[in-house]
Amino acid sequence: MAQTLGCETITTKQETIANLAREAPGMVLTTLAHHIDLMWLEEAYRRTRKDGAVGVDGVTAEAYEARLHENLSDLLERFKSGRYQAPPVRRVHIPKEGTKKTRPIGIPTLEDKILQRAVLMVLEPVYEQDFLDCSYGFRPGRSAHQALQALWDGVMDLRGAWVIDLDIQAFFDSMERSHLHAFLD
Repeated sequence: MAQTLGCETITTKQETIANLAREAPGMVLTTLAHHIDLMWLEEAYRRTRKDGAVGVDGVTAEAYEARLHENLSDLLERFKSGRYQAPPVRRVHIPKEGTKKTRPIGIPTLEDKILQRAVLMVLEPVYEQDFLDCSYGFRPGRSAHQALQALWDGVMDLRGAWVIDLDIQAFFDSMERSHLHAFLD
């Protein structure tokens, strides 16, 4: 029951922030950190994935949860006092399929994930107002599958079109620099 009440309270606060951002888009919201309290961090913890790899501190979700109230209270105090410093991110290289290259990924600590989630929960209602309906990247209730479906529907409405998928990551590594300089001039 307490979890439901906390979630409803957080949702109400987020709706208030969203309404403020929607009604006064030109207003600068200089302080939102006061919304982050112990209940907010508890909800952020609840929303954080707990089955992921551990960060550099080696702390698992089970170990953190064993002293959840104390850990979140300490995190809140460090955050509010400005003493919180994000720990280093553990770097792991995942092999890319069909190639000898690897893709680096960063694994933050669970505590850092919780605080990131709490900040996201404050900022999301503000910035969500600025997105167009056709935007799908990292938005609540949106997925890559929905983006592909929207693309498919758009192409079908046109009764056919070209869809070009390309990766320009290493494009400038192999490009003749003189062409680039001439283009920029």
